[in-house]
Amino acid sequence: MFTGIVTDVGTVRSAEQRGDLRLTIATGYDLQTVDLGASIACSGVCLTVVDKGGDWFAVDLSGETISRTSAGLWQEGARLNLERSLRLGDELGGHIVTGHVDAVGTVVSAEPDGDSLRVEIEVPRALGAMIAPKGSVTLDGVSLTVNTVEDARESTRLSINVIPHTASATTLGHLRTGRQLNVEVDVLARYLDRMLAARAQ
Repeated sequence: MFTGIVTDVGTVRSAEQRGDLRLTIATGYDLQTVDLGASIACSGVCLTVVDKGGDWFAVDLSGETISRTSAGLWQEGARLNLERSLRLGDELGGHIVTGHVDAVGTVVSAEPDGDSLRVEIEVPRALGAMIAPKGSVTLDGVSLTVNTVEDARESTRLSINVIPHTASATTLGHLRTGRQLNVEVDVLARYLDRMLAARAQ
């Protein structure tokens, strides 16, 4: 489990296609405190540490993970929002995040709004019922508050504001139209949606 509060921005040093895709990610984390088998959220995707060195760790991505996440993240030079898994007693500064991506969204606009960046993202319509104004959503591993939600026939648009601190501490400071983002809805909304769908059958 995670909170959506990014604690480092890592860089993919290498991407090697084996049976799965092996990524080596440079990080500022103290790797002596990270065990093999530990979970680290990489731009919103919960991945398992399979190897590590003084300033890097390695993870394996299956074809399933690659097919369901944002294109362009898993290549050499890509910058990734990193968060170590939540420990009992840690401050829950964002919201409960699982690291399981629900869909890939697309930035449709990114405009200055005061000192912030106001961003509109289009997501599949199936997620619309699980996103609410003033609720929480995770974009590329970052916990954000939803400003507005508008449903259309085949898609839903939501807007968020990226404040200066978030812009400087994550990869969201340089969002542009067309950029893809890993989207995870609030886990409580996901379960409620499933319960209501099951009752309607």
